Amino acid sequence: MSVESPLAIPQARLTQRPGFWAGIAVAALCATAAMGLSLLRGRSEPLPQLGALPDFTFTRQDGKPFGSAQLRGHPFIANFIFTRCPTVCPAFTRKMAQVQQGTASHGANLQLVSFSVDPKYDTPERLAEYGQLHGADFARWSFLTGDYEVLKDTIVQGFKVSMGREAGAPEDDLLSIFHGTHFVLVDSHGQVRGYYDSADSTSTDRLLKDVERLAREEG
Repeated sequence: MSVESPLAIPQARLTQRPGFWAGIAVAALCATAAMGLSLLRGRSEPLPQLGALPDFTFTRQDGKPFGSAQLRGHPFIANFIFTRCPTVCPAFTRKMAQVQQGTASHGANLQLVSFSVDPKYDTPERLAEYGQLHGADFARWSFLTGDYEVLKDTIVQGFKVSMGREAGAPEDDLLSIFHGTHFVLVDSHGQVRGYYDSADSTSTDRLLKDVERLAREEG
């Protein structure tokens, strides 16, 4: 594959006119200022509102009910995993552990929530063991299980994230289970504010920046 060369910059002829160079300097300063204002405007603008989540209640790794009522007033980051996943989930969970570390300054105000897409197998006890294995701070990071159909409806219709099992696949065929691998940022009012590809380090870096933007927006 060929690589395009940088655009050629025409060489300006030397001139004895001081006003010419003063004009160039002023133009350059104006362009720099405009770029700076654009960046500041991007940082100060509120994140988009991408849809309200429905109310939900599932079972946490400690066996207690947990959902919208407990999260009200707290922004949170969601992801979607299952404990016996043989493919992407271990890496996805390690990324969440990195997010936990990268957002430690927010304390328990910012919650992390992992939804199981294999809830029949993922009992609270298994989720607790899985969370401990990955260094979860259970004061901030919850692992949820519950009724399969209700979970699926919340994830697919609420979060707008894929989840399911290939039709006709045997119960023990783990590769037939599929789910999205994006983090979802939700504000303290239950509004989705962003999606972030967990496989893209640039995207997860943007998640950490957007957490700060949301904190400033919500005061």
